[in-house]
Amino acid sequence: MKQKNPSVLKPLMRYVKPHMGLLFVSLIFAVISVAATLYAPILVGDAVDLIVTKDNVDFDGVRAVLIKLGITVAITAAAQWLMSLCTNKVTYYAVRDLRNDAFSNLQKLPLSYIDGTKQGDMISRLVSDIENVSDGLLMGFAQLFTGLVTIVGTLGFMLSINVRITLVVVFITPLSLFVARFISRNTFRLFKRQTEARGELTALAEEMVGSAKTIKAFSYQQEAEKRFEEDNQKLRSVWVRAVFFSSLTNPCTRFINGLVYTFTGIVGAFTAIGGGFTVGQLSCFLTYANQYTKPFNEISGVITELQSALAAAGRVLDVINEPCEKPDADDAYVLEAPDGTLRAENVRFSYVPEVPLIEDFSLDVKSGQHIAIVGPTGCGKTTFINLLMRFYDVTGGQIIVSGKPINECTRSSLRSSYGMVLQDTWLKTGTIKENIAYAKPDATMDEIVAAAKSAHCHSFIKRLSDGYDTVITEDGGSLSAGQKQLLCIARVMLSLPPMLILDEATSSIDTRTEILIQRAFTKMMQGRTSFIIAHRLSTIRDADCIIVMRSGHIVEQGTHDQLMTAGGFYASLYNSQFES
Repeated sequence: MKQKNPSVLKPLMRYVKPHMGLLFVSLIFAVISVAATLYAPILVGDAVDLIVTKDNVDFDGVRAVLIKLGITVAITAAAQWLMSLCTNKVTYYAVRDLRNDAFSNLQKLPLSYIDGTKQGDMISRLVSDIENVSDGLLMGFAQLFTGLVTIVGTLGFMLSINVRITLVVVFITPLSLFVARFISRNTFRLFKRQTEARGELTALAEEMVGSAKTIKAFSYQQEAEKRFEEDNQKLRSVWVRAVFFSSLTNPCTRFINGLVYTFTGIVGAFTAIGGGFTVGQLSCFLTYANQYTKPFNEISGVITELQSALAAAGRVLDVINEPCEKPDADDAYVLEAPDGTLRAENVRFSYVPEVPLIEDFSLDVKSGQHIAIVGPTGCGKTTFINLLMRFYDVTGGQIIVSGKPINECTRSSLRSSYGMVLQDTWLKTGTIKENIAYAKPDATMDEIVAAAKSAHCHSFIKRLSDGYDTVITEDGGSLSAGQKQLLCIARVMLSLPPMLILDEATSSIDTRTEILIQRAFTKMMQGRTSFIIAHRLSTIRDADCIIVMRSGHIVEQGTHDQLMTAGGFYASLYNSQFES
């Protein structure tokens, strides 16, 4: 823990450094605020000395003191407001930059990191954890500045009144810092566990909300509640312990501050009786003693809040410091007009080194060929598609597109050469028009409508309340699974890249619509190299070549008729789909 805090604090302060000018201005207003605040007890002490006895009160003098006191209070309020304005801006700018960097680096991380991280936990880092950082910085800047200035200022004023009593205050007060440090030594670890538990709970909530229909369909509500209760209880347990230890700081430091005030009052009373200073000065000194100890209590609270903020910042910085996807080489080739040829030479790949998945995979695809890839679940079909797109890089062998090894091409140009329609539909929050034009933002309305008609979704779009301007959410709102899939197909038909990848693209479409889509696909795939992954083997009978995969190897390849005649694994898979 001793090593963790500085390692988090130093990179975190890099986001504050560009705004040091505002921090300096904030510090100036803190000095003005504290100076005005410390001047007020002097005025109160003067007023007390002007009230000597019941019938001996200098009302004119008291009135003058009250006017000065009013002006002082106004200056204090204005300075505090301006200081808060500056510290708020610094905090929000720093947090904005932190969140932008985290999200920016997230876009550059390899897919292996995204696949291995719970979505809810990542959302928790980008939202909840950064909010904790914001709260910690805000409290730190606001109270740390005023606290330090107040300590220095009150110390000076007390020394000017009575050195002996000041020494009593100075020697006792630091005990509160030792107590706060002792208590906070364990709170960082607890707050770190709290943020991790919150991330796990957020991930579970995101999973349960996104799978609400499935949960109800399988009557999984009780099990879901049980899992949520377990994670919620885990968060509660860690949270209670963290809050318990952090909450000890305030009462312990207040107890020590009470001792300081008590000793000051006793020593000051005897000093006043002995004629050391006036009753007004005693009143002023007691106020200073209270103001001197108050920042120690606030700073101890800041330390506790910073423990939580640093724990949260550590999780955010983990995302920022995560190694990015290996960038394209400076001389990487840009695929401008790929001819659609593709060759895989002895490709090997595994997600985990100890568990081989694809081994010695070789394939030669000519321009315009339609290649179907079939096989049982887990044989490596979708993994091969991920390798084609360079979502993952091969661990052995190479894949060559248009005569160029794909690891020597820019990822952007390679991926723009493919049009993908996946089994899992993805839509963004926006209009129907914006979703179709996602890959071609500058498309004209005529082009968008033409693509929608080709995908046979124009008719249902026109029946929506606002047609192509209808706003939908990422889950598609009231759209059916088939309609969402049709929109994804229209998106590809709009851009029509030279190569296509269709991964169970018609899995969510009824039989009648599937016939229409297959016709549209036939038209779309003319002259374009196409890779088709399908479990319904009846949909790929017309493919130029069918690749049959099993356990990461190609076990058969040929046309439908050739493979059926051979009577091998493909024929077994095909016939099994029509057995009663």
